[in-house]
Amino acid sequence: MTDPVAPISPPPARTRGWVKALLAVSLALNLAVGGVVAGSYLRNGGPPRAERDIGLGPLAEALTREDWKALRGAFLDRHPDLKKGPEVLRADFDAVLAALRAEPFDPAAVDAALLTVKLRNEARLNSAREVIADYIKGLTPEARAVIADRLEKVLARGRKKDKDKHDD
Repeated sequence: MTDPVAPISPPPARTRGWVKALLAVSLALNLAVGGVVAGSYLRNGGPPRAERDIGLGPLAEALTREDWKALRGAFLDRHPDLKKGPEVLRADFDAVLAALRAEPFDPAAVDAALLTVKLRNEARLNSAREVIADYIKGLTPEARAVIADRLEKVLARGRKKDKDKHDD
């Protein structure tokens, strides 16, 4: 008697290497942005200025610790869910984790999960920009001039660093 031969199914389609690399880079960028934004507002007083950029470049360095404390409260008023701490960010990535571990792997599921994270980060970044703009609009002319002076010093320091790099 012969054993019946089970039909051989083709192996699942493999994801191209460049797609996986692109997804990994996208995930890393989203993690970085989310970490910078949330971390700077969740910590007591925020991280050192160099880590407070949140997409504002030299303007972020021109703001004082007191400025950032005032901004933190306004930002958290717009995003009270962030008062709960890191578990909020973790929840944003649960779908990413599930998609990364799924077998068979579905690149579209990873993309959808990363898009959700991206949209949340964009909303938080837009809120941060609006909070900072509103804060600056509410300052006296003298206070705005002080920020302008500090911003000018930060920009000059950046130009000097660039010049020094090119002189080498």
